[in-house]
Amino acid sequence: MARSPGSTGPTLAVIAREAGVSVPTASKVVNGREDVAPDTRRRVSEVLDRLGYVRKPRPETPRPPALVDLVVQSLDGAWSGAVLHGVEAAAHDAGLEVVVSAGLPRLRDGRPERGWLDKLCARGSSGVLFHLAELTPTQYAWLDEHRVPFVLIDPGPVPPPGVPSVGAADWQGGVSATEHLLGLGHRRIAVIGGYRRKVCSGARVAGFRSAMAAAGLPVPPAYVRYGDFREAGAYQRMTELLELPEPPTAVFVCSDPMALGAYRALRERGLRVPEDVSVVGFDDLPQARWTTPALTTVRQPLSEMAATALRTLLRLRAGEVPEGMRTELSTRLIVRSSTAPPVRISS
Repeated sequence: MARSPGSTGPTLAVIAREAGVSVPTASKVVNGREDVAPDTRRRVSEVLDRLGYVRKPRPETPRPPALVDLVVQSLDGAWSGAVLHGVEAAAHDAGLEVVVSAGLPRLRDGRPERGWLDKLCARGSSGVLFHLAELTPTQYAWLDEHRVPFVLIDPGPVPPPGVPSVGAADWQGGVSATEHLLGLGHRRIAVIGGYRRKVCSGARVAGFRSAMAAAGLPVPPAYVRYGDFREAGAYQRMTELLELPEPPTAVFVCSDPMALGAYRALRERGLRVPEDVSVVGFDDLPQARWTTPALTTVRQPLSEMAATALRTLLRLRAGEVPEGMRTELSTRLIVRSSTAPPVRISS
């Protein structure tokens, strides 16, 4: 027979007999069930108190874990891996779980599908982090309408005023890459940017131009090319540079995957890196260390950017207003084997 937690307490059968009810009815009163008549509940409660029955504490219903949503452009590639690592580490410190989605919620009749918002609200998300996302005005309005806090990580186009974002010091990274090549003695330096409309691409090319201007060197228009942040696009742009009457002796390529495309174009022309052409990348992804020769590149702190974005999101959730909408983390030049002084320095 069921007993109270104490080894000498009365059983439910004793309680039921004393109160003149069945054992199941006594059990309902003990467990706080509502389907018991008030008079019956009173009689059973009086017996419980008189006989000193100790009720077992009711287990609390476990609360669902606090969540944060991370929307990445794609789950492929080292970028997403580094961002996910940074978000997960910061979320663990904050006691949060991370829900990852690849791609933005689909649009129907110009508005995001209701199902995504339903799921977001149902799971009690603390907010959304978007990595490399290009949100439309409708999507911005949708997030604002439903009061969903969000932060952009390394945004694509320039976000609207008042939208918080976290990125790298891309302009300074472009300056560092170019100054490194200038310091080696290069004067014919070209740049291959990513998408023109991307914030990071424009800032890196602007940093290149600034460093060249500070050195008193003009930049021929043909020395400034744009790709699409992919290896194939950079391969084509590097091929075009090599076909110039006076090709560059060094090139700053605005992402590591694009730098590998430049490597391939040079190799197919029978040119060596860095003996014939020096190459500097941007990102410091794992392949920068694995390629031959190891790539000199500008390191951007992807994991730290992601962790900073999560902490910013939590401050927004708590009602804090950030001092500035744009947070930039410093970059650092990592010198490896893909850069060297030019064979000949043109006058």
